Parts: sequence; C-alpha cells; structure tokens
Amino acid sequence: MSGSSLDGLDIAFVQLEEVRGKWSYELLHGECIPYSDKWLQGLRYAADMHVADFLKLNTAYGRYLGTMVNSFIEKNGLDHQVHFIASHGHTVFHEPENGTTCQIGDGASIAAVAGLPVINDLRAMDVALGGQGAPIVPIGDKLLFGEYDYLLNIGGIANITVRRGEEMLAFDVCPANQILNALAEKEGKTMDEGGSMAARGVLLPDVLDELNSVGYYKLPAPKSLSNEMARDLVFPKLLESDHNVYSLLHTMSVHIAQQVAGAVMQHPPASGPASLLVTGGGAFNTFLAMQLEKALEPLNVKVHKPDAGTVKFKEAIVMALIGALRWREEENVLASVTGASRDSVGGAIWLGA
Repeated sequence: MSGSSLDGLDIAFVQLEEVRGKWSYELLHGECIPYSDKWLQGLRYAADMHVADFLKLNTAYGRYLGTMVNSFIEKNGLDHQVHFIASHGHTVFHEPENGTTCQIGDGASIAAVAGLPVINDLRAMDVALGGQGAPIVPIGDKLLFGEYDYLLNIGGIANITVRRGEEMLAFDVCPANQILNALAEKEGKTMDEGGSMAARGVLLPDVLDELNSVGYYKLPAPKSLSNEMARDLVFPKLLESDHNVYSLLHTMSVHIAQQVAGAVMQHPPASGPASLLVTGGGAFNTFLAMQLEKALEPLNVKVHKPDAGTVKFKEAIVMALIGALRWREEENVLASVTGASRDSVGGAIWLGA
C-alpha cells in the first residue's frame, strides 16, 4: 500500500480467518519503507509524464514492489508462508467521472520478481461500473471493524466510513497529511512531528473561513478526491500565504477537525453516544487529535485510537482482506459506498509461479 502522503511503502503480513461469516485478522509483521528521492519525484509527478516514460515507471515500480516484498519475506523469515500479494499500488490518476483511475505498480512485474500470485488493480472494476472507485477500505471496516459507528483514516487525504446498520457509506473528507507535510517542508522537516509546530501557532480565522468555503465539502456522497484535486483545494491558499508556517499548520489542523465533524453532522448517529476509530499517520499527530476530540465532543462522538500496528497499517490490512475476497471470488467493493451500479469483485490476478 502506498498512500497520497508519500511517506513510504507499507508492507503488512496479515493472517485472516473467516468462521461462519465472521472475519478476524492478525497483523504478524509490518513495515513502512521510506521512499528514496528518486521514487518521491517519480511518484509525485507521474501524472505529468509522457506516455513512454509513464509506462516505464509503471513497470519499474512493479519490479521495485516485488523486490521490496522479497526483502520483507527474507527479513521476517516468511518463506513458503505467503499465499499471495495484494497490492494497491500508488494512485497517480483518478477521474471516475470519466471512467478512469490508475494505480501504478505493474502486477505482472511484481509477480515475476516475487514468484507469487499477485492481486492488483483493485479499483478499476468499480469505476467501470460507474462508481467512484473510492474509498474501497469500507469493506474492511464492515468485516473487520464492525463495532465502530465511524471509521476515520487520516492519511494524505482524510476519509471516513459511516455505518448504517449493515449498509456502509464512505467518502473522502478533505486534504490532510499531504498539505501538513508540505507546510512542514517549508521549515526543513518532513512532517510536523506530533503536531508540535501547529501547537505553537495561532488560529487564522480568515484563512480558516476560506478553507471551509471550498465547494467540494458541500457535495453529497459518494464523492472522492484525487491527489491533484486535493492539492488544488488547499495548496494555493496555504503554500502561497504570507502567514508563518506554525499558524498555517494550526489552522489547517483545525480545518481538518471541523470538516470531519461536518461529515459526522451530515450523517449523525441514530441514537445515543457514538464511537469513531481513527487510524493513519494523522492519528499520531497529538495536536490534530486534540482538535478532533474537541470538534466531535458536542456531537457525542468519542474518539478511539487502536494499537500502533493497526493505526499504521490498517489500510494495508484491508488490502489483504480485499485480496482474500478476490481470491475467493467474493464481492470486495461496496456500491453503497462508491455509487457504482452494483457491488463488485475487484482486482486482476497474476500467477507468479
């Protein structure tokens, strides 16, 4: 799994079990491998490449993924224990309104290098059926994390899943870590560790009002943000601002919390107190977590943070589940989430041996 924040390649070795329709998981090993400057540049600007260079990047990234999986298997002594690789790849283009999405990382190349079956291209079938192709994590929210009313992942983009009985609703909320990281880079840091820089800033009401006025937030679900769309929403307003970085980080953190609260208000709990599970890199941002709790407290929604492994690797864990469902030829993408014409079995299979 590689997310929009480009913090690295997440690899998780997951054991899944299904008993009479009830799924459970165990995260046995997990690692985030930081990207080199070469890969950062390639992935960040892939959508702007000429076709030939883009295709070369796709196959090279697939071989890189296969090589990293081989190293992970060797490092953790997992020879002959891996049944298949479920690879999300990295999203470089996403225009579901035009029936197109692309996550690079050529499946044939991964399979050839790793010598294992590979399941990838997980979003394409849903988009072909008229869906957003995103979020696809809610199938995991439904089958693995069923005790929560809301499930929030704060990665490069913040997305939320809302449980309505057996039906799931999910959508991208707003830009998150990718803009926080970009602001931190202006101070020579890769991220605002723990939100310490944001905590030193002050709220900028005019900037906050401008951020909150973005038209995307008024759209009904299903809806999703590409990396480019997310950047266009907030990057110019913040990166070109004359205000100091600390206050911009502070204000953006408040903005994220307010937009999450707004998403909850649009889909309030049926009755009584509700619970929200927060995962992704943003869950480790103490200042952002405080703002989130503050924004959700009036809505009677309590924030829960799971163990560190689940916080870091929840999306990779769900990719494993999506792969397992694909292997069993069972539905793994929910139309109630994406707006597709029907639920679907997503993913292409490459036999590496």
